[in-house]
Amino acid sequence: QGQLVESGGGLVQPGGSLRLSCAASGSIRSINVMGWYRQAPKKDRELVATITNRGNTNYADSVKGRFTISSDNAKKMVYLQMNSLKPEDTAVYYCKAFLTWGGEYWGQGTQVTVSS
Repeated sequence: QGQLVESGGGLVQPGGSLRLSCAASGSIRSINVMGWYRQAPKKDRELVATITNRGNTNYADSVKGRFTISSDNAKKMVYLQMNSLKPEDTAVYYCKAFLTWGGEYWGQGTQVTVSS
């Protein structure tokens, strides 16, 4: 059974930076797109950013210019560099992998808290 494992969350002050990482286990194959989603308390899970296996990226308007998604296809890793963090970025951040045949995997989530 494949899995995605996120790391890099934590507590940061407003204006600070964090880098999230997500590793796909070896049994996960044929990844087409990887992405980051987040869910704040009492809110629906929302898209943050995605990247295709060709490097095409997509961002939520709320994070454009502040967050950067990148990937290492050979290592099956995806990263999210988050700069200029705001309190409203506080959420559990989830990694997701979309497979070419239609399957998908979710990570367990990592908490990001932006507070002074």
